[in-house]
Amino acid sequence: MPGGTVPTIRVLPLTETDRPWANALLTERWGSTRMVTRGAVHDLTQLPGLVAWYGDDRAGLLLYRPAGAEWEIVSLDSTLVGHGVGTALLAAIRQLAQTNGCRRLWLITTNDNLPALRFYQKRGFHLVAVYPDAVTEARRLKPEIPVLGLEDIPLRDELELEIVL
Repeated sequence: MPGGTVPTIRVLPLTETDRPWANALLTERWGSTRMVTRGAVHDLTQLPGLVAWYGDDRAGLLLYRPAGAEWEIVSLDSTLVGHGVGTALLAAIRQLAQTNGCRRLWLITTNDNLPALRFYQKRGFHLVAVYPDAVTEARRLKPEIPVLGLEDIPLRDELELEIVL
């Protein structure tokens, strides 16, 4: 950036213009545009979302499933780790959820995803449940889920985190 100016992060609703970028990012990060949480298959191409812009570039994506007073964060991805993109997306979904009467935001991550556990807990989320061998079951619905995850940790369990709004 000219003069050393740091770009601001803007979070905007996901639009149809953003979908090709979002679908490519999801396929790169998750192996497809399908996600399985708690035994439910989500078609990520159909979920509402938020896009974080860092200057003129898309830098993050959050997809969610609104369901009355409890909204699930189904996917959160940042292409710029350590720049506040994920934090900005979480702040935006919290505000949107509260404005729409949501009382609880929740999400599922996996036992190998230590960076996600650190990230969410630092931002007020609490670990509320562990579902042993849930990923083994999810693999039946989404065979492209690898056996080994981050740091070659066997992918086995789903962990639920929540924040009460």
